[in-house]
Amino acid sequence: MLSEKDFIPQGYTGTAQNGSFKWSAPSNIALIKYWGKKENQIPANPSVSFTLSNCKTITELKFEEKQGNGFSFDLFFEGKPKESFRPKIEKFFQRTAAYLPFLEKYHFTIDTQNTFPHSSGIASSASGMAALAVNLMSLERLLNPEMTEEYFYKKASFLARLGSGSACRSVKGSAVVWGEHKEIEGSSDLFGISFPVTLHADFTNFQDTILLIDKGEKQVSSTVGHDLMHGHPFAQQRFAQAHDNLSKMRTALASGDMDAFISITESEALTLHAMMMTSHPYFILMKPNTLEVINRIWAYRESTKIPVCFTLDAGANVHVLYPENVKDKVLEFIKNELVALCQNSQYICDAIGDGAVQY
Repeated sequence: MLSEKDFIPQGYTGTAQNGSFKWSAPSNIALIKYWGKKENQIPANPSVSFTLSNCKTITELKFEEKQGNGFSFDLFFEGKPKESFRPKIEKFFQRTAAYLPFLEKYHFTIDTQNTFPHSSGIASSASGMAALAVNLMSLERLLNPEMTEEYFYKKASFLARLGSGSACRSVKGSAVVWGEHKEIEGSSDLFGISFPVTLHADFTNFQDTILLIDKGEKQVSSTVGHDLMHGHPFAQQRFAQAHDNLSKMRTALASGDMDAFISITESEALTLHAMMMTSHPYFILMKPNTLEVINRIWAYRESTKIPVCFTLDAGANVHVLYPENVKDKVLEFIKNELVALCQNSQYICDAIGDGAVQY
């Protein structure tokens, strides 16, 4: 079992004066939700997610040796300086400096862009931090040419987690487990691992259509929401439930039990929001149209028997999940009944993907 100490380099044999790397990393959608965390971005319960394909961040990292100590970087978003991102990158460098001792030796130029609309209500911290992490690992691989592929990806996930918890699930695909679980061999609180069970064919090209219900900034950030699980009256029951649901989800994904998958996925989404509504202070991130979409999905599934379900992240948007073989019918339903409930009729079609990709 790897520990934090295993990610601290014992010296480098390679050198690199300057250069650049370019990677993309996707967003992900959790099926079993993580809500609540301990110190150093350690999850209070394990989670499993589908890695997406189209919703991703593309980041180019240029590096050049410099004199003096301290972090030095320029930051661009879609080609323009983005000073509002600077505090988050600064904090990320502080958290990872012990594991990337070369950070103070270079000046970095970070140029990043998203394939999905900015301020669309889709969290870009997971894809953004994962993309930055794999770029930095590419530089460390120059400095440590003996690095194995396995170590590269585990450490990239480990680093991404220190930037944004769920980012550790955006490095690999197509289903990723993060958090220690007794039935998942190799699972760890420190990084995400590819789901160690072969997905049933029905889940291998699962679709995710994201309905943009409300693109405004959330009134309560995820960081604040996680913190409210400390002392939450239902916290321990919730953490136990997540472990139990992950066991059930493991069986469903391997066997192709679509009914179990739908039941667990929707229950997890509603439980996540129930935790928000019963914390102190309490808050509601769902909007009226979120609930209307959920009810229409239930009615459609009941009347057609088509295996379509929903999940939610920590916001108002709805992820509509379904197998590829019913894609045409579900998209017709979405266009006819659900698009009118989206802000500016906006939605994004996505599917399971493979994780980070180098250009």
